[in-house]
Amino acid sequence: MKALVVVDAGICGFQTRIHADSDDTQNVTFKVASGCEKARVFGEALIAKGPVDGYAEIGAGADGVVLTTARESLKGCCAACAVPVGAFKAMQVAAGVALPKDVTLKLAAE
Repeated sequence: MKALVVVDAGICGFQTRIHADSDDTQNVTFKVASGCEKARVFGEALIAKGPVDGYAEIGAGADGVVLTTARESLKGCCAACAVPVGAFKAMQVAAGVALPKDVTLKLAAE
């Protein structure tokens, strides 16, 4: 199964496109394209780790490959970037463990 997530990250203005693909509905490969250098570094690091076991990722949660790679790659103000969440969601869809549905964050100062 294939999945595409487009992340408009917010005030930085960068857009990231995450393609996730699984031929066996378990092991997922990624392609990441972004105008953001840090998101590209995250994508390259994720791709370098090879196929990600979608089922193992669900059980591992924050200790899985996707989110661990995000913590290693995205520091400072980028630590709360939405791109890793997008990658995780794309992985779930590609592995067949979730249906595609938009996720929305709306931020406002109060």
